[in-house]
Formats: sequence, C-alpha cells, structure tokens
Amino acid sequence: MTSTGRSQANRGPSLLLVAAGLGLDALASWTMAQQSYRWLPVQASTAAPYVDNLFALETGIGTFILVGCSAVIAWTLLFNRAPKYDLDDGDPIEGNLTLEIIWTVIPLLVVLAIAWHTIGINRTLATLGGKQRLATAAPLTSASLLATGSLPMAAGSLPIATDSEDVGPIQVIARQWSWEFIYPNGVRSSELHLPVDRQIYFRLISMDVLHGFYIPAFRLKQDLIPGSVIDYRLTPSRQGRYRLRDSMFSGGYFATNQTDVVVETGAEFEAWLAAAERAPLRPSFNAANEIWQQRLAEGNRGWATVPPAPPPEVNVSLDPQNSHEA
Repeated sequence: MTSTGRSQANRGPSLLLVAAGLGLDALASWTMAQQSYRWLPVQASTAAPYVDNLFALETGIGTFILVGCSAVIAWTLLFNRAPKYDLDDGDPIEGNLTLEIIWTVIPLLVVLAIAWHTIGINRTLATLGGKQRLATAAPLTSASLLATGSLPMAAGSLPIATDSEDVGPIQVIARQWSWEFIYPNGVRSSELHLPVDRQIYFRLISMDVLHGFYIPAFRLKQDLIPGSVIDYRLTPSRQGRYRLRDSMFSGGYFATNQTDVVVETGAEFEAWLAAAERAPLRPSFNAANEIWQQRLAEGNRGWATVPPAPPPEVNVSLDPQNSHEA
C-alpha cells in the first residue's frame, strides 16, 4: 500500500473520533446551558426569560469552547507528547494558512452572532421596560420633596399609566441608605408593593449619590443619577416577595440599602393601598441608621464615613423579619 493509501485509510477513524468528540462536546454544552437556568433566581418579570435565555446561550457556547480546547490539550499531552529525555527541538513547521483562516473566521462569526442576538434582546427589553433620563425643572432636595409630596415634573417624560390597568407613576427615592416609595394616592412606604401582570411606571431619583435600582428576580437594573429624574417601567409576572438591592457602591453602609418587593394580585394590591392610606406616618426601619447609632455609642471610632440620612417617614415600614425568595 502506498503512503497516500495509508494516509487515506487512517483518516477515516480519525474523522470518526473527531465527530464523536464534537458530539459529546455538543451534548455537554447543551446540558450545561440547561443547568444554567438553575443558577439564577426565579423569573418574576416579563423581561426575565429573555435575559435567562441569552445567559444560557452564552453558557452553552462557552462550555463548547472550553471542553473542546481542554480535550485537544489533554489528547496532546496523553498521546502526542515527546518521549522521556527527548530534548530535541520541535520540527520547524510553518503556519497553515487555511487553518489560521478557519480559527479566525469561526470565532469572529460566533462573536458577531452573539452580538446580533444580544442587540435583539436589548430591543425587546426596551419595549418591556423602557427608560428615559430627564433633566429636572428645579433642584431636588429632601425639603422640597417633603413639602410637595412628589417629584418635579420634567419635559419629555414617558407617557404615564396610559392604560386603565397600568400603575404609576410610583416615585422611587434613594438615599444613603434607604429606599422610599410614593404611590399616586400619596401613600409612602419603604417596601415596594406591585400588582402582578400589570405594567408599572416608576419615576426614579437619587437624593445624594449614584444608586442602583436592582431586583435580581426581575433581571432589570437601572442607575439612579443625582440631579436627574429617570422614567422607567416594568411588568412583574410572578407573585412573591423578592429583594431590591442597591447595585452601586454608594458609601460605607450601602450593603444595608436593601428592601423587599412584594408582588401580589391586583385585589391584594388595592387593599394594601387602602389600608396603608389610613396608617399614620412614622420613621421607617433603617439598618444603616441602627449601625450608625451603635458606632456613635462606641465613640465613633474607625474609618470616617458619611452619616446616614434620617429614615424616611412612611405609612408602611419594611419588616426586616420577613423572608424573601430572591
């Protein structure tokens, strides 16, 4: 048999081995992509499935590349390594132009495909949770907010609650370190109540520094920028109690800047609003203020930090004993 015939005879098993390896790699990647859904909190908004599907896709592609490269390295180490005590240099093999084009074009196409799909997801999220940054007509201060009971209107605002089923605007005020929510009927709370399957309009404002309005179960995050009002909207899709976290480092006690988001039926939401409207205003529970008071009692020692803003006066306060899902 000629060398060409032996080469062609050996190529068949090699191709089968490569095909089997690619098949196992694809199976492992698909399995890992399905498992990735379990790594994330529950899906509680209409935007969550789109974000999770994109994450699963990227996890699958990343697994395919990782397993494939690791398998090639392992095969080389096990079956193509130099003999013991072989100190010779490798053969001076020059580059393979065809192979270099392949391993340049394929990653480029993969990255472009991911980018194109991500752009489509972002466009979908923009229709589900649109946002718009607005310049305010007047300076925003705690005194003016308490005096008026609402945020100043700004030109160019998004349409607010145009449908009878829409809710809002719910004003979201972030401070160092507390959250306050003001509903259209004037109810103030330090935990956020929302009706399920209805579009919610928010008007976001920071009273001091940059904060992040982040609800992991909703898969949505929006920065609150000092000096600007941000119109924002989303649609909760699952009843439950979730966690709202400050996703931006906003100072020494920013980890305490958390509260609960309660998603309930429309009837339960309306009943909660009516009961809250009858409740008197009182200082909200505030973990940062408690830590600050403890620090003062111990002599205010340690690194200098900004004192927390006074706890907001609310009709309904956060109960720190309540548990949440995500």
